[in-house]
Amino acid sequence: MASVDTAPRGGHDRKKGKKKKKRRLGVKIDNTPMVDVAFLLLTFFMLTTTMNRPQTMEINLPPEKTTVEVAQSNLLTLLVKEDGTIYWNMATDKPVKVEYKALRALMVRQSQANPKLITLIKVDRKGKYHMMVDVMDELNLANITRFSLAPMQDGDRKILDQISS
Repeated sequence: MASVDTAPRGGHDRKKGKKKKKRRLGVKIDNTPMVDVAFLLLTFFMLTTTMNRPQTMEINLPPEKTTVEVAQSNLLTLLVKEDGTIYWNMATDKPVKVEYKALRALMVRQSQANPKLITLIKVDRKGKYHMMVDVMDELNLANITRFSLAPMQDGDRKILDQISS
């Protein structure tokens, strides 16, 4: 386990008459048992730890090239600009600005008024990814399960520019 080096100790140096420094004893410690215990603890904690499951949202995608007809009265559009401002409108109405904090209450109110409501989320391509995720989280918290994602078109940007100026 451990050993001590027992080399001869220093004495007088006969040539100069000076006394040599005493040599320090060398101690060698065997680290093998410590490594064994470390690996034992490592494997114990690895095997007994529960791993977190990733939080995912189930998304149902329609088959390719399928068109679904939706009545304009059942369509609510959320427009998210590059800077994070959110606008909403029903059917072909003029978009109205809504604060992020009031979005969930608005969505609950609209879904209670129309149970067949489908929400269309249009996010500007220059916007941040977390803005889309935050809006989807708010929809999830408002118990709205029917929504679609679409890129924001140039016509939508022009309408929002007219409203904001």
